Amino acid sequence: MKSMPGRLPEGNPAGGFESLGTEPFFRTRLLERGAEVPTEIQRRVIPRLLAGENLFFSSAPGTGKTFAYLVPLFQRFLAGPGISGPDSPEDPAKNPGGIAADRGSGVKSGGNAPRILLCAPTYELCSQIKAEADFLLRGRIPETAAALLIGSANTGRQIGTLKRERPGVIVGNPGRLLLLARMGKLRLGAIAALVLDEGDRLVSEELREETEALIRFLPPERQSAACSATLSAASMRRLLPFLGGKAGEERAGSVLEKKIEHWAFFSEGREKVDRLRSFLAAAKPGKVLVFTSRAGQVGNIVSRLQRRHLPAGGIQGDMDKRARKAALDGFRRGDLRILVASDLACRGLDFEGLTHVVALDVPEAEAYLHRAGRTGRAGRRGIMVTIGDEEELRRLAGIEKKLALTVYPKELYGGRILAASE
Repeated sequence: MKSMPGRLPEGNPAGGFESLGTEPFFRTRLLERGAEVPTEIQRRVIPRLLAGENLFFSSAPGTGKTFAYLVPLFQRFLAGPGISGPDSPEDPAKNPGGIAADRGSGVKSGGNAPRILLCAPTYELCSQIKAEADFLLRGRIPETAAALLIGSANTGRQIGTLKRERPGVIVGNPGRLLLLARMGKLRLGAIAALVLDEGDRLVSEELREETEALIRFLPPERQSAACSATLSAASMRRLLPFLGGKAGEERAGSVLEKKIEHWAFFSEGREKVDRLRSFLAAAKPGKVLVFTSRAGQVGNIVSRLQRRHLPAGGIQGDMDKRARKAALDGFRRGDLRILVASDLACRGLDFEGLTHVVALDVPEAEAYLHRAGRTGRAGRRGIMVTIGDEEELRRLAGIEKKLALTVYPKELYGGRILAASE
């Protein structure tokens, strides 16, 4: 398998968040996360969202997409007088960033409806967005400024939160948001900004109908953005009506530009789990995420690994919420070294310290990018491994050519990983 390698990124030019027009309050919050210099996608996106543009943007997992949209939208629509601190000009005309922010509403909208709607496809991603929103706004407003409305939670409690807290930010999945809007419990007529996180998934066949119905509750005069680790041309065409029919585009931090090495092992289908076990014994990886497109096989794969005393857990879309949380928590703590997952169950999740990703099948190119992008983060190297049969490795060769990757054929011999013999 031969191909031209992907081009490496040039890195961020000098300049911190101040140069992007970000206010002191949010710069202080970002510094608490060690974010002194913006990532490439933040450098590209923040000024455009501060300027009020509608925008598509795409970058690899772990490159700061969430803060790229939260910071400018919070600054524009939720800051309120004084949030920036005493050293920030209150007069927009004196603002060096040239930001014409709407400062009249405040975060807690009082008797008014919410101002910002953040929509994502999965429980975990919605929860992560809510946590980041709470973090950014902490210190100026109550913790309840952002409400999490997801399908796995009690509807009555969510209605109570909306009535009691009157949040300025709503985070949720389209099904539950649509239900509450149709019930008249979630008022969306004053939404000033919409974000579709993992936008390609939100307009997939599975979720498109609900997403379209939800958008009809929003005012047309709003700012909108859609983001994902990969946004294909087809997904952007499907998303464009939700962004007002006109939107700019930014791409940065591609998976192809990260420090990821791509390996391939041959295996007949019935022998793949055995090959996986042999690979794990030879590679001795730190933390491994194993993908299968067949969600129904997750439990079987986990059982076969556990029978060999390997610390493995699994997640799939239809599993019990508590069992899913236990598996994710165990993997994040390090109690489980191996997590087996379907693509849909893993979408939007972020794991630190992931050294290897192993795929037991070959998906479409876009899904391959989502899988590979889980490793090789924070300047570390990562390895993307595919275990496939003859037909699957032919498809992988097509992905290699399409994405300008180099995939190295490997084989296992004597408990070691070797370059495959020609």
